[in-house]
Amino acid sequence: MKMKLLDLARGKFLVSDGSFNNWVFIFYCTFLAIVMIGRSHSADKKVMEIAAINYEVKKLRSEFVDTRKKVMQERMESNIAKKMRWRGIYTSDMPPQKIIVQNK
Repeated sequence: MKMKLLDLARGKFLVSDGSFNNWVFIFYCTFLAIVMIGRSHSADKKVMEIAAINYEVKKLRSEFVDTRKKVMQERMESNIAKKMRWRGIYTSDMPPQKIIVQNK
């Protein structure tokens, strides 16, 4: 047992007669590790992109709500009446009348 550990520590398994199979396995494990690291970086990049897009969506939604609020305030009859007062246009004191048309 002690000799096998010493052989392993010295790297005899890489230079002995059947070392080709060991080298193939080492290269295979190295290739898999590189692929795994690359995929991990790609996944992290996509997560960061998703977070940035979600932040932008929240920002745009907030801007939309603010703009809609401003438009609703501008459309109010009292605000329109204030803006048209300088032109001499006032709100009517008489309520509107309903016109009924009868077809013959």
